[in-house]
This record gives sequence, structure tokens and C-alpha cells, in this order.
Amino acid sequence: MYLVQTPKIIQTLFPKYHWRIKTEEKILYITFDDGPIPEVTPRVLEILSCYNAKATFFCVGENIKKYPNIFNEILEGGHRLGSHTYNHLNGWRSDDEHYLKNVEKAALLTNSHLFRPPYGRMRFSQARILAQKYTIIMWDVLSGDFDPKNKPSDCFRNVVDNACPGSIVVFHDSLKSKTNVLETLPKVLDYFQILGYSFEAISELQFVRDKERFSQSLGQK
Repeated sequence: MYLVQTPKIIQTLFPKYHWRIKTEEKILYITFDDGPIPEVTPRVLEILSCYNAKATFFCVGENIKKYPNIFNEILEGGHRLGSHTYNHLNGWRSDDEHYLKNVEKAALLTNSHLFRPPYGRMRFSQARILAQKYTIIMWDVLSGDFDPKNKPSDCFRNVVDNACPGSIVVFHDSLKSKTNVLETLPKVLDYFQILGYSFEAISELQFVRDKERFSQSLGQK
């Protein structure tokens, strides 16, 4: 069970997580989880290049170790990186110490302070500690490409019916998502490009002002 669009109430309840980027400009933030892998990631990079699109890849550390050349292709394409843990851990099923070390191990490989928890699942205790060092990136639109019950047409509708300026959209460069992501991605990019959208990677600097405002508000209390 999952929600294609993250409800506003959930976004409000977890303000330290970043669900979308505040902007009125026609910009989408396309993200990919679980890679890199040779069967999917290089083709995703080719599609992005055709649309001059930049994206953010939340990489699994063990995949980086297995496929360093593909990892380097992501960097060479001008895309940004984030940690997705080293072993794709479910935070709800992991003790805090092991989970935090696993996140750090992947973060050292990506050289990034962006982090997305696999399955979107962390314990409050884990999130509280991670938020001190990492920028936790969630999403407001799931393509559903990982769901075997979905066809590419379903994934397409999931995105185009729910995305808006500043949306963070999730795809997966994984084997189980291969057919859906490779067929859906170019159609999504084409659809929004015609509407005048651009596709940008998430920058850690985008959240600096928010953190500064948060710190200032604490100082005034």
C-alpha cells in the first residue's frame, strides 16, 4: 500500500523532511532510487540527456561498489547524488546504530549530505539524529514504477496528474522497475517539456536558507 501523492497533512507533520521545493517556476525535480545498475541506469542517463534534464540519484552503496563505472557516468552527466543506505535497509526493521552506520557508509561514497530512506521508512530516533547532519529528501509524487501491477501508462498518469512546480518525483533505476521506468520516463519528460518545464537536480544549497531561518527562530525563543 502506498500513496501516489503525499498528503499535505503528512508533509506538515514532518517539517524536517523535504517533500517538494518551494518555487513558482515550472521546474520538476526528477529523482531515482536504488541504482546504479548496468541494466537500467545507463539507459536512464541517455534519456535524461536527450531532454537536457538533470536529476538526483539516491544510490545504494553496494551498487556503487559493484558498478563504479556506471556511478561515474552519473557524475559525468552533471547529475547529483544522495545516500540511499549501503544495503537498502528498512529503518523500521533496523536497530539505530546499524542503520546510522549504513547511511554513513553510503554517504561517504556519494560525497553528499542528501539522504533518502529506502521505502521512506525511518524510526523517529533515526530521523532525529540523521537530520542533524543530512538533508532528508522525501517526495510528493511517486511514479509507482516499482509496482508490478502498474503498466507504463499507469505510471505516466501517476506523474502527470499529480506533479506541479517544485514537485519531487520518484522513479527507480532498478530491475523490477525496468520496463515501467524506461517507457514512462521519456513520455513524462516530453509532456512537461511541452508545458514549458525544466528538470533540475536537487542542490543542498536550496535548503540553506530554510536551515538559517530555523536556527534564527530558535535563537529568538
